[in-house]
Amino acid sequence: MHQIGDGSLRISQRITWSIFLNESLFSAAFIATFTLLSVNASLLSGTDALAGLPATMGLVGRAALAVPLGWLMDRSGRRIGLTLGYALGAIGMAIGVLAVQSVSFALLCLSAAIIGINNAASQQARFVAAEVWPAHNRARVIGLIVFAGTIGAVGGPLLVGPTSALAERLGYNANVGPYLFGGGLLPVTALLSWLLLRPDPLQIGRRFDVPAVDAQGNPVMARSARTIFAHPVVQLAVASMVIGQLVMTLIMVITPVHMHHTNHTNGEISLVFMAHTLGMFGFAFFTGWLVGRLGARPMIAFGAAMLVLSSVMSAIAANMLALVIALFLLGLGWNFCFVAGSALLTEALHPAERGRIQGANDALVALASGAGSLSTGAIFEGGGMIAVGAVGLALTLIFLALAAWLNQRRAAYTVGVS
Repeated sequence: MHQIGDGSLRISQRITWSIFLNESLFSAAFIATFTLLSVNASLLSGTDALAGLPATMGLVGRAALAVPLGWLMDRSGRRIGLTLGYALGAIGMAIGVLAVQSVSFALLCLSAAIIGINNAASQQARFVAAEVWPAHNRARVIGLIVFAGTIGAVGGPLLVGPTSALAERLGYNANVGPYLFGGGLLPVTALLSWLLLRPDPLQIGRRFDVPAVDAQGNPVMARSARTIFAHPVVQLAVASMVIGQLVMTLIMVITPVHMHHTNHTNGEISLVFMAHTLGMFGFAFFTGWLVGRLGARPMIAFGAAMLVLSSVMSAIAANMLALVIALFLLGLGWNFCFVAGSALLTEALHPAERGRIQGANDALVALASGAGSLSTGAIFEGGGMIAVGAVGLALTLIFLALAAWLNQRRAAYTVGVS
């Protein structure tokens, strides 16, 4: 096992906490705008059926650039990839201001797609932070970086009201407020990434991993993507993140529209959304610790149980308290599946495989989530929240059956890393 000296420890801590700070700021900006995204989409398009389309465009942008960003980070370093992502996010926020002000649904979709590229870079942050630590610390570090989203979970929705009021005082549409806030914050995260992620985490991570090549320059146990994705451990890790994101997005995206139709205020929508994002991020560090103590597979099972409860409750919720609990459980179920799945995937990969496979995983997660956000408006229009909850429940039960089958298959395989 590789040990970490005092000087290296300070560098690893600085990089980790720099990433934590940047992810905290990004999550606040991202969640503040996302809180009203489906409402803006419904108002700008004139129909609830398209309420999920901008969110889908964001996920398409994230999916389309996940693998290229992973390739860039492997070739040029983690610092340039994260900095570029945050800079593009600032541009997306500026286009969002223009979209709402000019009542342009097309520009709103473009804004969401560009911010989605920023999200693709952000999704790599947990892996970047983890690789500057020895293997036995990585699950907890992944949990810590996911926990950074707590800042967004609490601050993002709470800032919707004040930033909306500020936008009105400045002569803008009220719903421009979160975009103005994000447009001012994301350039700061880009600058911090460029200045503080030194030396590049890619260089540091190589000290804690087995060499990618042997003394003759030949690849060490390099596997094709097809071989890797045929492994039952990798399949379980990816499926847990894909289904967790899909069910979460399906219910989360449409809930503000449902509340808007039942005459809830923006403040009440923000409260429910804050409970949801708190469940997503608030316990992530504790989840990382639990993964280390209980293992990834039990935590994935607990996450699926939370998704089942949330799907049922969101369908029958009759008041604000029930919605708060349902959306909190939805976020917590996602948290368990996401952190445990990330740790399981990292454990199943060789160092030389991580960039491309983690990028491919994020693309699959984004595409599946995009399908959920694109379909949720039509499902809601056809059958209301009962139909949305029923679809979420069915998807989770299918995943549980798949997970049981994969758990039986894994005994015939090696984990893939020593």
